Amino acid sequence: VISACEKGAQWEMALAIFDELQRRGLVPDIIMYSAVISACEKGAQWERALELFDEMQRRGLVPDIITHNALISACEKGGQWE
Repeated sequence: VISACEKGAQWEMALAIFDELQRRGLVPDIIMYSAVISACEKGAQWERALELFDEMQRRGLVPDIITHNALISACEKGGQWE
């Protein structure tokens, strides 16, 4: 569902679903984090993407190539490439 929101440029809905799933007790995995970071990238929300990346690592999840690519794209779109 989060990926569908990302593909439809509905980053706010992706974040809302991500938050709601956590409220219902679902522990996000690397796939969920990558999808919501990618949704933030599509919505030019690079700061939120960085927050999610940090949160993911605090939870002990190791980012993969997909996560890194999504984060790099989010920062690039936000002009934060330096």
